[in-house]
Amino acid sequence: MKGLLGFIRDWMLIFAMLSGIAGYFIYVNVPFLEPTHALADKTVRLLQPLLIFAMLFLTFCKVNPKKLRLCPWHGWLLLFQVGIFAVLSAVLVLLPHSGMRVVLEGVMICVICPTATAGAVITKKLGGNAAHLTTYTILINLAVALVVPALVPYVHPNPGMTMWSSSLLILGKVFPLLLLPLLAAMLVRYLAPRLHFALSHYQDLAFYLWAVALALATAVTVRSVMHSGEGLATELWLVAASLGCCLGQFWLGRRVGGRYNDRISAGQSLGQKNTVLAIWMGFTFFTPITAVVGGFYSIWHNLINSWQLYRHKQEKEARETGRP
Repeated sequence: MKGLLGFIRDWMLIFAMLSGIAGYFIYVNVPFLEPTHALADKTVRLLQPLLIFAMLFLTFCKVNPKKLRLCPWHGWLLLFQVGIFAVLSAVLVLLPHSGMRVVLEGVMICVICPTATAGAVITKKLGGNAAHLTTYTILINLAVALVVPALVPYVHPNPGMTMWSSSLLILGKVFPLLLLPLLAAMLVRYLAPRLHFALSHYQDLAFYLWAVALALATAVTVRSVMHSGEGLATELWLVAASLGCCLGQFWLGRRVGGRYNDRISAGQSLGQKNTVLAIWMGFTFFTPITAVVGGFYSIWHNLINSWQLYRHKQEKEARETGRP
């Protein structure tokens, strides 16, 4: 039984994404379910942010404020993510009818997306500093909660609304989703320590919530592709953009972190993304087809992490056995 559960956990990414793809096609091709499509769309729009909130809340319940530490590389990575997002926003404001608009929006999502909730686990396995990554996760969530509402209304103006009203609308969706989980976790830590202890040690719940959220996000991505008016070339450009952003951010993070003897933590902070949130942001605030970048980014960063874990295991065994 343990072997089966281990196999499922190891391949949960594939199972979740395949179930999302299969579930979407089965659902839309069952005739008597057609009247429920509008309700299903509203339900998914409600469930996605709730699942993201729950995953972040459980993740932050494990955070010990006394272990959080600021590092010099935190500032450089924040500057990169916010700076590139701002530059690309300015480009799209100045060139609103650019033929590469959708692709640039995809790049914006890949860049500004916060660090994955599972980033600390991978970082620890690779021998990095999980506390440094957790600190950066909090910082980038705060930055995203402020930057996205400030700039997205200029990139995607909302007809019938002023920029200020549109910003407040987006702020109302993003701020609670990214920062309230942290505040709630801190309140539970100090006001209900027994509940906090139980939640911080119930890791399986976050894992299964992630699987459900990824399946839903994959279904949303497939829906965006099927109903998109974009051509195949644009979709392939989005796939390529997600790969380029993934490789580039892992490389840059490790390069910057290397200057402060913290390559692994910085590399994971910048490269490993909360892709469920990326898909939600693409579908909610940008051109819906941009949700594709989040789906494929999930594949790329998990492949990179698998390779890194394999290399780390091989190097560890070599050191223990004295092999070259």
